[in-house]
Parts: sequence; C-alpha cells; structure tokens
Amino acid sequence: MNKNEKTKEKSCIFYVSDYHFEMISLPYISKKIEEGKKIIILTEENLEETIKVLVEKINLKEEKKKQILKINWNKDDIEKLQKIKEEKEVEMEILIKGTEEYINKMNKEIEQINNKKVKIIDCYNIEKTKEKIDSIMIKYNNLISTIGEKSV
Repeated sequence: MNKNEKTKEKSCIFYVSDYHFEMISLPYISKKIEEGKKIIILTEENLEETIKVLVEKINLKEEKKKQILKINWNKDDIEKLQKIKEEKEVEMEILIKGTEEYINKMNKEIEQINNKKVKIIDCYNIEKTKEKIDSIMIKYNNLISTIGEKSV
C-alpha cells in the first residue's frame, strides 16, 4: 500500500530509456499476465515500436509475446482511463510512465475512479529525477527492477 494513501498499493520503477523501461517491466508484466491481471500502460509517448523490437529479440514463447503485444503501448489516456472506470471488478496493474507532472496527473485521475483492485506502478526517468530520487522513494513501499519487485 502507498505510504501516503490508504486506497491503492503503489510501486515504482526508475529507467534510463524506453527500451530500459520495457526491459525492466516485461518480466513483471509477464508474471502479472500469468496471474490473470489486466495490464494498462499510461504513457506520455507511444511505445508500440520499441516494444515490438524488444519482443522480437527476447526469448519468450510466441503466445506470451502475443499477450505482451496485445497491451496498448500507445499514448491513449482517455480510452485507458475509461477502461479503468468500466472494469472495476478486474484486478489491474497500471504502469504510469512519464514526467513527474504526468505521473501525478494520472494518479489523481485514477484516485477519483476509486477502484480498489488497482495497483499503480509509477515509472520515472532517472535522468530527470536524480536530484529528487530520495523524496520520490519515500512515497513507495516497493521498487521494481530487472531482478523483480523488492521492498524499500
């Protein structure tokens, strides 16, 4: 659960590029797909092309690759937020990737939906947040990296 709010569990990811974000998040996403959770990626920029390149190069079964590519990796906030509102009974993992302002805005939108079956993962570009990393980290209980999710 988020250290500051009582409604949603929150974790974070720090990345250096779109490919790095995808490499960190793919094992986590793959595991959550196996658990039957819905994955939503809220992003400031389209990631469809980079994820296609990465998925082609990784060692996964074809069915798993198809499931990963089925996720909407494009910037399409309005449609994605609508799905979150409509599917309140579905367990979801929502990755929010972008600037600190974008992450805060999307978190506020999701808080208003008040869906308790949601886990939020805020994804920060480390180059843009390195001076604030300590103040960012205190908001979270978990950090997701290439070795998995760990308590902080």
